[in-house]
Amino acid sequence: MSFLRTRQGSGVLFIVLATFCFAALDTTTKYAVTLAPVLMLLWFRYAFQAVVTFALRFPVQGMRLLSTPNPRFQVLRGVLLLITSVCSFFGLQYLPVGEFTAMVMLAPAVATALAAWVLKDHVSLQRWMLMAAGLVGVLLVVRPGGQVFSWAILFPVLLVTTYGWFQVLTSRLSGDEDPYTTHFYTGLVGALVMSPIVVFSWDTAALLAHWPWFMGVGFLGTFGHLMLIRAYMRASAPVLTPFLYSQIAFATLGGWLVFKHIPDTLAWLGIAVIAFSGVGNALLTAHELAIRRRAIAAVTANQVPPAIPPSH
Repeated sequence: MSFLRTRQGSGVLFIVLATFCFAALDTTTKYAVTLAPVLMLLWFRYAFQAVVTFALRFPVQGMRLLSTPNPRFQVLRGVLLLITSVCSFFGLQYLPVGEFTAMVMLAPAVATALAAWVLKDHVSLQRWMLMAAGLVGVLLVVRPGGQVFSWAILFPVLLVTTYGWFQVLTSRLSGDEDPYTTHFYTGLVGALVMSPIVVFSWDTAALLAHWPWFMGVGFLGTFGHLMLIRAYMRASAPVLTPFLYSQIAFATLGGWLVFKHIPDTLAWLGIAVIAFSGVGNALLTAHELAIRRRAIAAVTANQVPPAIPPSH
């Protein structure tokens, strides 16, 4: 319990809570889309986030909540995350929650590859090998003849691509942004984009009859991202990233409890390989950062001028 009282310990706790919320969101979504129009659920998920974030943070931050030096970044980031949600909400109608989540967890590796291509970031051979292993894991999950091999795998493929761009953009520009401001604008952009679209599938009867499911989708998405923000305010990414893969376990458990779905043997192997790849990438990042810190410390120590001996 003493570890949980430290900043890193509380960060780990928040990241696990976030992954639980995201897995529960996917499980809830997969069921809710059988009760209500998917576009309504999407609109409500982002409108809920915008309204709740404004209500919680405006009394604390005032107009600073609305102040952003990169409005185009906020719009593009919001659109990219909305596209990932569209892929998730539609893809979960056809794919099991656990396998879908496992494929989506390849997104950090895709973001690394995109950063190497677009931002010219150096990527070590070990990291490329780990990313290749993750791809092999995905192929085991979606292999021909498997439980999830269908045209619907296009949804997680598109999701991983857009979310990879989302992560690259966030890592590039988010240092200038308040995380709560970004969280608010993400919800606002999603709600505004969906508003003229949702009118074509609006169903008031479904909203009144199944409002708890709408609230659940909105709450889990909003609370999960708030926990994510709190986690990264307390601990570094190398510390937290391995725990992101607990979402696969939560999602698989949700798929079993709610839909009685159990992955087959090769899918389990693929899920394990994806998790190994992701955790390995996080540990490699931590190792590289430790080497970099020691190098900087050594250079700094060598630059310290020698002490002048006292005069007699």
